[in-house]
Amino acid sequence: MPPMDIDEFYEADPNRRASAELELGTEWLDKDGVRHELNYVEDTGELYVLREPAPHVTEDPFGGLHVSAPPGYDDKMTVHVIAKIASVDDVHTILNGWPEAMQGDHGADWLGERLRSAGVAVGPGGDPIAD
Repeated sequence: MPPMDIDEFYEADPNRRASAELELGTEWLDKDGVRHELNYVEDTGELYVLREPAPHVTEDPFGGLHVSAPPGYDDKMTVHVIAKIASVDDVHTILNGWPEAMQGDHGADWLGERLRSAGVAVGPGGDPIAD
């Protein structure tokens, strides 16, 4: 499944909106300081990453940096389904150690390795990715 905005994600499958979701990290930052969230949709078995757009940074004449969210900022959040996992118990088993890993510089690498090793990672077309 290609990346889509958050509204498209929920509209594409009514089971997503009605489902309970498990938040697995809402303050995961990449190397550029862009915030990500990792969530699991129980009814569909989808593990997805919600990526915020990079903030707009401007520099004033005195060297100060100012971060702002331009109009439509929230509309630019993208959802990437990265795995299909059968149960919440399996999520906890596969992602054991994630809270610590997401704080490090290589959280995305750690996550990808765990998902591929467990045989649950999916690519952009929704097809499984073999390790």
